[in-house]
Amino acid sequence: MTQPALLFVCLGNICRSPLAEAAFRHEAARAGLMAAADSAGTGNWHVGHPPDSRALAEAARHGIDISGLRARQVRADDFHAFTHILALDRQNLADLRLIAPPTATARLSLLLDHVDGRAGQSVADPYFGDESGFAETWRDVSLAAAALVRKLAD
Repeated sequence: MTQPALLFVCLGNICRSPLAEAAFRHEAARAGLMAAADSAGTGNWHVGHPPDSRALAEAARHGIDISGLRARQVRADDFHAFTHILALDRQNLADLRLIAPPTATARLSLLLDHVDGRAGQSVADPYFGDESGFAETWRDVSLAAAALVRKLAD
């Protein structure tokens, strides 16, 4: 079996997707699952920037340092380099489907499709809110990370 490689995608790659990447890496390490993980955005506004300070603080509350992450935009080769591309919301999933090359091999899905009872739901974008939105995002991405690790370990 090929080692899983997951790409977590939101709009700007500074809030939700870096937290999803961090949660997945943490869960995979805890479970001893060998898997690659990265994150990206469909937009290019924040390319090269570190995660939002509130995302940094939320990850740190859980003992995870994401300060070394830098935002990047989804590239055509991502659709071949990753086994799974997980959108954090329906609009980004629709955008990914539009930009996916015809020969794409990655499986596209919503992140919360992997959580029982949450299929079709989006992870709320905390960018325009306060810190509580980042805590909610962490809860969602952590649930999804645990579910993904269980599925991939089977």
